[in-house]
Amino acid sequence: MELYLLVKWVHVISSTALFGFGAGTAWYLWCAHRTRDPGTIAAVGRMVVKADWIFTGTSGVVQPASGLLLANLAGYSLTEPWLLATYGLYALAFACWFPVVGLQIRAQRLAQRAHDAQAPLGPDYDRTMRLWFLLGWPAFLGLIVIFWLMIARP
Repeated sequence: MELYLLVKWVHVISSTALFGFGAGTAWYLWCAHRTRDPGTIAAVGRMVVKADWIFTGTSGVVQPASGLLLANLAGYSLTEPWLLATYGLYALAFACWFPVVGLQIRAQRLAQRAHDAQAPLGPDYDRTMRLWFLLGWPAFLGLIVIFWLMIARP
């Protein structure tokens, strides 16, 4: 297989994992959060954090590496305006994702404590989830725009 096609395949697969697991884990944690059941939130939170580290984190490293190699193999200048925009949006998405994982860990632990104490979720949990929700949107929308930039290459 030609190197370009192999790198392109890796890039497409990793972008699918990055976006799919990112959106999927967010959906499941949000649905668990909406139950307000600490036991459910704690259990789902454990799975979400694990999936984010394994799949989203791994593909998040593969994406820029394969993307830079792909652009180089295709003969693009790495300073093309559409690539510069992509770098900025990717940095924004990562800057949001990294604290989101920390917030997921915190929310899961707060829910586990509430479950163990047979107590309702407290204001710390609510603040954590509000910030998690707010930081998720720039990352999600940034990746949507990156997909458009990769296809349109304006």
